[in-house]
Amino acid sequence: MCGIVAAAARKNIVPVLLEGLRRLEYRGYDSCGVAVVDEAGLRRARSVARVAELTEQVAHEHLAAPTGIAHTRWATHGAPEVANAHPHFSCGEIGIVHNGIIENYEELRKPLLEKGYVFTSQTDTEVIAHLIHSLYEGCLVDAVKRAAVLMRGSYGLAVISKAEPDVVVLARAGSPLVVGLAEDATYGASDAMALAGVTDRIVFLAEGDVAEIRPEGCRVWGRVGDDFIPAERPERIVHAYSGAADLGLYRHYMQKEIFEQPRAIADTLEGVAAFTPALFGADAEAVFKDVKRLLFIACGTSYYAALTAKYWIEAIAGLPCDVEIASEYRYRTSVADPDTLVVTISQSGETADTLSALRHARDDLGMTKTLTVCNVATSAMVRESRLAYITRAGVEIGVASTKAFTTQLVSLYLLAMTLGKMRGRVTAEAEEDAIRRLRHIPTALGAVLALEPQVIDWAERFAPKQHALFLGRGLHYPIALEGALKLKEISYIHAEAYPAGELKHGPLALVDREMPVVTVAPNDKLLEKLKSNMAEVRARGGELYVFADGDSAIESADGMHVIRLPENYGDLSPVLHVVRLQLLAYHTALVRGTDVDKPRNLAKSVTVE
Repeated sequence: MCGIVAAAARKNIVPVLLEGLRRLEYRGYDSCGVAVVDEAGLRRARSVARVAELTEQVAHEHLAAPTGIAHTRWATHGAPEVANAHPHFSCGEIGIVHNGIIENYEELRKPLLEKGYVFTSQTDTEVIAHLIHSLYEGCLVDAVKRAAVLMRGSYGLAVISKAEPDVVVLARAGSPLVVGLAEDATYGASDAMALAGVTDRIVFLAEGDVAEIRPEGCRVWGRVGDDFIPAERPERIVHAYSGAADLGLYRHYMQKEIFEQPRAIADTLEGVAAFTPALFGADAEAVFKDVKRLLFIACGTSYYAALTAKYWIEAIAGLPCDVEIASEYRYRTSVADPDTLVVTISQSGETADTLSALRHARDDLGMTKTLTVCNVATSAMVRESRLAYITRAGVEIGVASTKAFTTQLVSLYLLAMTLGKMRGRVTAEAEEDAIRRLRHIPTALGAVLALEPQVIDWAERFAPKQHALFLGRGLHYPIALEGALKLKEISYIHAEAYPAGELKHGPLALVDREMPVVTVAPNDKLLEKLKSNMAEVRARGGELYVFADGDSAIESADGMHVIRLPENYGDLSPVLHVVRLQLLAYHTALVRGTDVDKPRNLAKSVTVE
């Protein structure tokens, strides 16, 4: 989602700001901009094109200065137009970039209008700029603190002032911000990756913090009620994968990341020789032994990983599981249970809905047994959870998640087997067999990826379609959900997934010759039931595209297209089957000519509600 880069330095900082924006492009955006403080005051450049076009505009306008802020915006308030792009100015004296949503912006706007402030955008951010200007009395930090007390909602702010040309003020509430320390500059950013190659000395601002950065360093104030007191935040060394954004020989990041999955899973499983609580943290054994049930909280693709984990944990560990969509969970009345293990799942660890739901479960409901499965070890969700398992997928640039999802799956399988072993439900022989199969997954995935030419043929058939159904049963119903999500995310084909047994309870009415029906058909105990569901589709003239196992005895025929996996992978079959669905979505999108890595209206790291 929206990205922030800021700097106060002893050199021209504009190239660093633009490079930081380029590194944040993967988060998704529809406009971008940069503003600086120089001898002429505040100057800016804004664009509704890509960062590359903004870079040309900056060069044409000769923007150069030692202090500046920059932003990539994902539209919330106001259309993606230049007038709504950040940075926003107030009276030519205050400049601001903002991630998040100010919920009471209309309430704040009214008195500002009465004071004569002129609004030129539709954004809530311009309200913040005018608010800070109205409160400014010679000290930018003080004005930002006073504004923070008046605002409700979420924000990550970087603010500059014409009157204080060597200062940037940062503030955060619900939206992540970091400070980067270097010899000749101090930086601010919404993601440490923006500072890769510039500094690896990172300070993570805490919830409610306000920070002042200058070329020589930073000062931080923590919020206590409506007051701010000086605070110390530890410096950490963070290696932000400065080379991870190179495409190499691939056409798109999504394609690259699909093919990186064997390595990502091998890295995620590195050092796993047994199913032991220590995999999840030093306190895991003490936490796990008293767990009576699990509650999974997640959004989007991570939610489908949680649904898969429910099947595993209830079958392997014998523990009941609930799976909640984070954006719904925090706003409904639920029953607190202190013996529940609350498991949050997030690629970024900054997903606003999931992070808020974690805090609700922990702080409001008293469920303190918390575990996060995440790809970013330094994220807020990991820092705020008692236990964590870090997937080692590496940076995922494509908005549509691929390797983050499959590494989540193997991590959750580890959790299921660990809990099952602790409860005496996993024998030594079963543990040895499961470890062997986990280690073989990278090799098995290589064989799945080799099926790409067959999937490309299917993509040509799919591209003209406007709708598709996806079917799965048992463990593979969440995989069908994920396959449908991938197709609609990047190809814009409307796709829905159902448990195959539900077909006759309504969705079958949609089936005709123009409705492709994708079926995930592993050779498991539900296969015969699934074959009956497939027969229902064929009887209505529907065209089936079946992802089968090699030994499932499903043959290609008129109206039935079959691609087979080289082997049956049992409980871990979802990890293999989903990769073919990723390839189908990718190649269908290619044929349709969509922007695969930056699908319209979507963002990578969803840091607003």
